[in-house]
Amino acid sequence: MDKQTKILIVVTIVIFMALGAVLGIKVYNKNKSGQDVKTEIKEVEEVAEEEPVPEKKKEEIKIFQGNDRPIAFMIDNNVNAQPQSALNQAYLVYEIIVEGGESRLMALFKGVDVSGNDVTVGPIRSARHYFIDYALENDAIYAHLGQSPQAEEYIKNFNVSDINGQIYDTGKARTGTSLYWREKSKKAPHNAYTSIKSILEICQKKNYKTTSNKESVLHYVAEEVKFADTAISASKISIPYGTNHTVQYVYDEAKGRYTRYSKGKKQVDEQTGEDVTTKNIIVTFIRNTTLDDGEGKGRQELDNFTNAKGYYITNGKAIKITCKKQNVGGQTKYVDEAGNEINVNDGNTWINICPIDSNVTFE
Repeated sequence: MDKQTKILIVVTIVIFMALGAVLGIKVYNKNKSGQDVKTEIKEVEEVAEEEPVPEKKKEEIKIFQGNDRPIAFMIDNNVNAQPQSALNQAYLVYEIIVEGGESRLMALFKGVDVSGNDVTVGPIRSARHYFIDYALENDAIYAHLGQSPQAEEYIKNFNVSDINGQIYDTGKARTGTSLYWREKSKKAPHNAYTSIKSILEICQKKNYKTTSNKESVLHYVAEEVKFADTAISASKISIPYGTNHTVQYVYDEAKGRYTRYSKGKKQVDEQTGEDVTTKNIIVTFIRNTTLDDGEGKGRQELDNFTNAKGYYITNGKAIKITCKKQNVGGQTKYVDEAGNEINVNDGNTWINICPIDSNVTFE
């Protein structure tokens, strides 16, 4: 082997060694870089595990929750029927004029626990068709005792989950099996009663559904609704229904609730003796006319499907609103003067649907 060949072999070996060294450095750097990235990711993950971001828990509305179907009871509001039973346990009460310048109540209950003590409701009176408009928009079972011809037609035409107490009324004092009964402390027709447990028992026999996914008619909010100082002062509200009946509400600032008065007297619960109170009041002005049905009983018609003016009242203040209802079963929308749906405080509500010319006053 000559000298030139030896030199060529040595140069080739050196070149291969240099290439190997460069390749080794690159592989080392690549591995080191990957380790660094993995280490950084691991460190970030560890920090995230150590300091989780808490989720803001949404407050549940207490007055309207669960999937129990509402039950609507027709309640007598004649002076001879007072005091009534269980009005404070209703989440929503409608008051509307009937014949003779009187009013009648429709009290709605939802999710009332009757596993222990049953809840007596009454006195129960007969159905009027325009109340059914509001029972349907709440997807409520409709409990009453008797009915006008117009209500009977409504019940048939609109497939109402109807419970007419005339079928179940014993006409006697309550026993362990009574579903509707009479109380001796009052005179007929102002002494008929039933209970939530009784209505649920009848629903089972009639195969009525007792659950509902229908959303609330009112847009309840958990955060307290308080109006500006410039809103209408409403510490005392007077709502005339006719010459024989005026409703008043008086605000108790300490309790944040209104006490209800009817026919000049404070209303109390028949069972507990507690004052009848409410967190919210809605007043709606709707035209009523006397029906010409040939019976001469002075039954009323109500122009429910309209944009009615009114007020929302809570915490000693009132704002003007519009109440929009389009059809039977359609839910009423309560909007402020800007056209936005009103927020309603989480609490029970009385909706006073009064004659369009009623001279409602605020103090």
